[in-house]
Amino acid sequence: MAGKEFSVDLNKPLVFQVGHLGETYQDWVHTPILTVESPRFFKSDFMEMLTRTVWWVVPVVWLPVAFYFIRMSYTMGLKLPLVVILSVLGAFVWTFLEYCFHRFLFHIDTNSYWGNTFHYLIHGCHHKHPNDGLRLVIPPAEAAILAIMFWNLYGILFTLSTRPVMFGGGLIGYVMYDMVHYYVHHGQPTKQSIKSLKKYHLNHHFRIQNKGFGITTTLWDRVFGTLPKTKTAERSG
Repeated sequence: MAGKEFSVDLNKPLVFQVGHLGETYQDWVHTPILTVESPRFFKSDFMEMLTRTVWWVVPVVWLPVAFYFIRMSYTMGLKLPLVVILSVLGAFVWTFLEYCFHRFLFHIDTNSYWGNTFHYLIHGCHHKHPNDGLRLVIPPAEAAILAIMFWNLYGILFTLSTRPVMFGGGLIGYVMYDMVHYYVHHGQPTKQSIKSLKKYHLNHHFRIQNKGFGITTTLWDRVFGTLPKTKTAERSG
């Protein structure tokens, strides 16, 4: 795989190579390689281990944490119906955050060495190797960093008793996001609604990569005008 002046060697650890692609990185990373497993990222076995996560680790790690925080709000005096409502609201807020992350962070245009390297680590690798099931869900270490950031942010936005339940609901939303994302890549849905979501997301990977940023819902793409046109609509107009 070659840029204008640099060639990426897929037989060597990739992460510290991709930065050298410069302005050709965006074209390179959005030309997928459809192998089941992506190449090695790091020379270090420990660092390499941190980049690979089986899908079931996400609910096993984060659902207990989510319910712990939701229960915390209940023990602080919130009534059960309000706890349920705020949990759902927290999950809904996540769908907006999911859209924002995917559109404004995961799809930033980079051309510098460290910019390309950072982008490849957080999302570019998924577009380059979309069939790699071990580099699809967010690794727990990375998710923990994001969780700490949002826990501190929620301390500013919410009251002492509503902060935990909104955070816990958001974690449930995150788990749903990663599970849906994994399933639309590797599952064989039978329900039409999930089939449509799978088609919608794979369209983002293989047809129009600058639209269709929602994973669990198309709502925010509709709201912000990033819903991709169907092939029929494109042909007609």
